Amino acid sequence: MNPESVTLEPAATTQQFAVHLSATRRGACLARYLATQQLDAWGWSYGTEASDVVAHLVAELAANAVQHGHVRGRDFRLRLSVTPENTLRIEVTDACADRLPHVSGDHEPASPDSESGRGLLLVEALADGWGCDTSDPLVKTVWAEVSLR
Repeated sequence: MNPESVTLEPAATTQQFAVHLSATRRGACLARYLATQQLDAWGWSYGTEASDVVAHLVAELAANAVQHGHVRGRDFRLRLSVTPENTLRIEVTDACADRLPHVSGDHEPASPDSESGRGLLLVEALADGWGCDTSDPLVKTVWAEVSLR
């Protein structure tokens, strides 16, 4: 093989951040704060569209983990990873594998005067994609992906 024909590509790296938080309202609030702080450290400043979208997505997924996935004495995990293509994957893992989120069109829409029931519609509107991983029978991970370009 001719050495001049070999092209070395830099190894693809993924930036990652993970933290366990208490399954409380305070833990959910802290998840949003830590996510925007980490994005800022990675170069997506506070107040940018990307930071605002991520803040909303993390807030909703963390609030759902606290409200619908809480198991006494168990935390939830927030995990962020950015690919070299600047796609952010947000994962929130809770200890309640048997309570799965409703997918779009899978349930009755919230009434106009209801105070809850629209969160995953917001996730669907803001994220490029989202879903739920139940491959581990003890936990569920709800994820959302968004382009940071």
